[in-house]
Amino acid sequence: MNTDELREMSLKELQEEYVRLRKEQFNLRFQRASDQLAQTHLIKEARRNVARVNTIIREKRDG
Repeated sequence: MNTDELREMSLKELQEEYVRLRKEQFNLRFQRASDQLAQTHLIKEARRNVARVNTIIREKRDG
């Protein structure tokens, strides 16, 4: 999901997306720890998506 799509979402939708992404990130880390994750680049991608959503949430809340 790109930033333009995220900026169109409401604050409530963004918070739900944030929770979903954090769960995804946790699951990916858990898979890596148990040697079940073959595509380790997904962890970096998930971390960046969480940061992207968090930034837009802050923009909407503060500004």
